[in-house]
Amino acid sequence: MTLTLHSYFRSSASARLRAALNLKGLSYDYVAHDLVAGHQRAADYLAINPRGLVPALVLDDGTVLVQSLAIMEWLDETHPEPPLFPADVNGRARVRALGHMLAVDIHPLNNSGVLRYLGDEFGADEAAKKRWFTHWVATNFGPLERMLAESPETGTFCHGETPGFADCCLYAQIWRNRFVEFDLAPYPTIARIYEALDALPAFVDSAPPSQPDAR
Repeated sequence: MTLTLHSYFRSSASARLRAALNLKGLSYDYVAHDLVAGHQRAADYLAINPRGLVPALVLDDGTVLVQSLAIMEWLDETHPEPPLFPADVNGRARVRALGHMLAVDIHPLNNSGVLRYLGDEFGADEAAKKRWFTHWVATNFGPLERMLAESPETGTFCHGETPGFADCCLYAQIWRNRFVEFDLAPYPTIARIYEALDALPAFVDSAPPSQPDAR
């Protein structure tokens, strides 16, 4: 199977999908779209993804998959080994909840389009955008830290000893946080899991600096 990933090096949604693809051992062709320059709004890309967002994953039969979380679920259904989700239904629900706290509760409020709109429409300067960003991360990282620290299901990674769906979301979000120098000190369990992930090639290779369009 030939996969083509439409991506941007700093996109956390793209980063979480890159990590999932790497965990599955799937290679892909990388097509970069500079979101700052607005390349995602070009007609040729809108023909692929009318929403004009990354990532998009194009299969060798021309099928286009969009929305990183949906694609990660597709990956687990079509390439079940190694799994991104636990075998038990309660474990799967927990992993989805942890991942969604990061990818659904934080990311939509803090993506580049929202931050740009805050500046263009409301005159927010860079300091104000950083306060906005850190507020929403901290609002969710506090509960996430408690959930991870207090659960016997937490192991080396978010759920046990094998990285999966929630870890892909966590790693991508922490890399996004690094661009605004968000302090992880108040979140020792999250920081410990991130360090464990950052020792794995699948995650290191998914990080923004490892991408061909990194700068």
